[in-house]
Amino acid sequence: MIAQFNESKNAIGYFYIDNVLPEKLALECAKVFPKPEEMKLLKSIKEFKYVSAQMDKHHQLLEEVIYAFQNEKIVKLIGEICNISSLFPDDSLYAGGLSLMAQDNFLNPHLDNSHDAERERWRVLNLLYYVTPEWEKNNGGHLELWPNGPQKEPIEIESKFNRLIVMATHSSSWHSVNKVMIDGSRCCISNYYFSDKALRETDKFHVTKFRGRPNETFTNLFLDFDSSLRMLVRKVFKKGVRKNPHVYKKQ
Repeated sequence: MIAQFNESKNAIGYFYIDNVLPEKLALECAKVFPKPEEMKLLKSIKEFKYVSAQMDKHHQLLEEVIYAFQNEKIVKLIGEICNISSLFPDDSLYAGGLSLMAQDNFLNPHLDNSHDAERERWRVLNLLYYVTPEWEKNNGGHLELWPNGPQKEPIEIESKFNRLIVMATHSSSWHSVNKVMIDGSRCCISNYYFSDKALRETDKFHVTKFRGRPNETFTNLFLDFDSSLRMLVRKVFKKGVRKNPHVYKKQ
């Protein structure tokens, strides 16, 4: 894992671990995962998927698993693998939680927002844990990393059952999810880790930036304008004009 991350960190650092949880427990996560109609639909030129961060609306097991990845020992271990000494999990699940991608769902190449909701800490790691049994390569719905930018070729990392993928997030960590090709659901439990220090000295604040895929000229022009406009707004309103609703609002 350390070697895998170190070999890739000059572009987009990542590693993955298979068979993370006991198989019975991972299968139970898949069994109790919410249906699309129980989640929020995000559909635009940027993305097409279902998400939820309001964990108390879903089976308790899913909340227990998502916060298991925020356990102090787990955070410390992942920090050691990635050589990051200052790591903080996110109890509010800002932009994290549950995601489901059904047939024809996709996520275009993008850079995650550089900071947490309060713009106090840097977003530095993305943890993606997949729980759909027997999810095959031809099904689509796999993570793509674009180490040479979104106009080149991506690296595909399969969204295999009971696999955890950890990837670095910084100003060059373009990533996406390719289209789901079958009548099925690829289910994911996700967390972000934050730090007081950016991964790279050249990192600067940025909003979430989307791009089209290579040769999608119109999409790229539109999304470039969209990103520039939102960055302009954030220069005036440091924390945005409204709070991101995708957080866990605990009772």
